[in-house]
Amino acid sequence: MLSELYIENVAVIEKAEIHFVPGLNVLTGETGAGKSILLDSINAVMGERMSRDLIRTGARSSFVCAAFSGLNTRVLKKLEALGYSAEEDAVLLQREVSQEGKNSCRVNGRPATLAVLRELAAGLVNIHGQHESYGLLSSEYHIHYIDRLGNTKALLQEYAAAYQEMCRLQKELGSLQTDEAQKARQVDLLNYQINELEEAGLKAGEQEELAEKKVVYSNSEKIAAALSAIRVLLDGDEDQIGALSAVQSAASEADTAGRYFSEILALSEQLHNIEYELEDCADTLRGLEGRMEYDPQELEQIEERLDQLYRLGLKYGGSEENMLAYLQQCQEELQAIEFSGERALQIKKELEQSSRVVRELADKLSAERRKVGKDFSTRVKEELRFLDMPNVTFSVEQLTTDFSPLGQDKIQFLISTNPGEPEKPLSKIASGGELSRIMLAIKTVLAGSDAIGTLIFDEIDTGISGSAAQKVGEKLKEVSSTRQVICVTHSAQIAAYADGHFFIRKQVQKGRTFTNVQPLDFNERVQELARIMGGETVSELMLKNAEEMLLQRIGS
Repeated sequence: MLSELYIENVAVIEKAEIHFVPGLNVLTGETGAGKSILLDSINAVMGERMSRDLIRTGARSSFVCAAFSGLNTRVLKKLEALGYSAEEDAVLLQREVSQEGKNSCRVNGRPATLAVLRELAAGLVNIHGQHESYGLLSSEYHIHYIDRLGNTKALLQEYAAAYQEMCRLQKELGSLQTDEAQKARQVDLLNYQINELEEAGLKAGEQEELAEKKVVYSNSEKIAAALSAIRVLLDGDEDQIGALSAVQSAASEADTAGRYFSEILALSEQLHNIEYELEDCADTLRGLEGRMEYDPQELEQIEERLDQLYRLGLKYGGSEENMLAYLQQCQEELQAIEFSGERALQIKKELEQSSRVVRELADKLSAERRKVGKDFSTRVKEELRFLDMPNVTFSVEQLTTDFSPLGQDKIQFLISTNPGEPEKPLSKIASGGELSRIMLAIKTVLAGSDAIGTLIFDEIDTGISGSAAQKVGEKLKEVSSTRQVICVTHSAQIAAYADGHFFIRKQVQKGRTFTNVQPLDFNERVQELARIMGGETVSELMLKNAEEMLLQRIGS
């Protein structure tokens, strides 16, 4: 249940702290006092969209905190799966929204996302407002009500997987059964591309290797001149002694001197090492000079090959690796087309089997929904008759349609509120007051099929008064015996049933509007019920009637 709600800087609410009670909680107040803001705040901490316009003027951010206790097993498991711990079967949800639109969310003090808040909210709170009443008018949602009540979750998951596999096979078969002309065009294209790539004799790394050769051959004169200069510096010429000869002479002199002065022997060894390295350099130089001899036509061939590889790369992927991968892809695609007839026969067999499975599962779903729908319509009628709609008839229409992700059923709720009138879809029959009671009846029937701890009703009394409002109050009280109910109402008959009554008061102080939430004691409840029944002018008779009503409800 929602045990505590703290709101800060949301619209006209500067600060508000509400301690809800088990059972039926009622929120009343004048029109425009801020009752809807409380629901907006609950929606916000549940992860729903929150406009920055709701941030109180002058504040940098708005903040909402909701504490839930007595969590059911499903919510505890969900918390654990999301990586959060629940202390004493409780959870604390927090959300702050800044003027810049940034969200800061927390679960039990640890950072969270809006998606996590929404996922947890699904097992904590169910809010019924006008938008859900409009959803009830749309028949596309009716199948979900039946599935919630029935034991169809596992069966629906099994069907959905089978349906997805059937669709996959249908798509694959369709791609295999393209017309022959299109297939022939594709074969011609693939053969052309395969031949062009195979004839090119592609090798990985060839472009890089040829590009390096091109640079060398294009600069051969510069390279040859540099190598010649190195040769002169190493070996010498008519005008100068080479480095190799100079080092050899120096080493010989050091050898001679070493016979008389042993410390020179180390220098002698160093000079000999330099001599050996210079000889290695001379050998390397001869090898490089030999490689500089090339046929000028070879450079032309390299340029032609690079141009060919460049043009192929533009068509097939750039590098040799990408072009070779594309070649393999073309070969596989060509092979698939050539064997498409055999594959199509295989897919047809698989599709027949898959379709049988889908049909069998869809039939099971339909049978279960038919059984649930019959029981559902009976129970909804009973609830509606209790809610002061004695002549109502209600049924679940189930038609067979093409297979869809939800099965082969189209489900629609039909109703007649007047004797002798045929049943018609809800959207063509129900008035505002009737729609509120129909939703309450459906919620009551569905209440046993889920474990959500808190139900919130926003203005469930729309369009009703008198005995109908009293019946709605009785029903809300009945539902609140197994779970917490929070109700925004303008009806004294409903408010009188509350276990906890909260008054939403709007005040203007120093030119600013403030909304406060005040829990009411017995005498204050009498005053509020009298105000609801009679307006701002409350007579002694109204107070007496309000007190009698309250005592009656408490006594019952």
